[in-house]
Amino acid sequence: MKPNLAVTAAVALAFLASGCATKNAGNTVYDFGPLPAAAGAAPAPVPAAAIPALVVADVNGPASLDSNRMYYRLLYADAQQARPYAQNAWSVTPLQLLTQRLRARLAQAGVKVLATTDAAVGMPVLRLEADDFSQNFASLTSSSGQVSLRASLFRNHKLVDQKTFTRSTEAPSADAAGGARALAASSDAIAADILAWLAALPQPSAQAARP
Repeated sequence: MKPNLAVTAAVALAFLASGCATKNAGNTVYDFGPLPAAAGAAPAPVPAAAIPALVVADVNGPASLDSNRMYYRLLYADAQQARPYAQNAWSVTPLQLLTQRLRARLAQAGVKVLATTDAAVGMPVLRLEADDFSQNFASLTSSSGQVSLRASLFRNHKLVDQKTFTRSTEAPSADAAGGARALAASSDAIAADILAWLAALPQPSAQAARP
């Protein structure tokens, strides 16, 4: 006889919420780790003319991503419920992690990344909205880290283009550590996608760029 879905969900919840606590004494704090330096992991360099100096604004998103808590979803039980890990947390909020990582990856590829306070008049601005940042369990032992960002490029306060980027990476382990690694990988992949998108956009002519 197959187990009742409610029982399966309860077992899964107990495994995820308290199982990690059994393996780790006290709270365990995660971030995206150091910026990968290997040639295969870094975004491909882009020509300086393709992407000029760029203001990268802080990533915005829902209130649930403006907290250090780590959340996961059981897609096979109740996909609408986001559950927090009991003794695992992010070092900063996911919105801050995304902001730091995307700026670092763009700079790594050769883009001159500026903060909003350093921008000159007329500087292009990249605004990012996080639509999804979650570890999703398809089963008790299989999960993935999904990130979805909506990117909008503005020049002189006018929208040039907007695109949504979504990446999902399989987690190497069915726990918070695996989720952190998967979400970092998805964020890095989106950074590469954003670079390719920016490089493909038409650049303003020298005459049009003058104030």
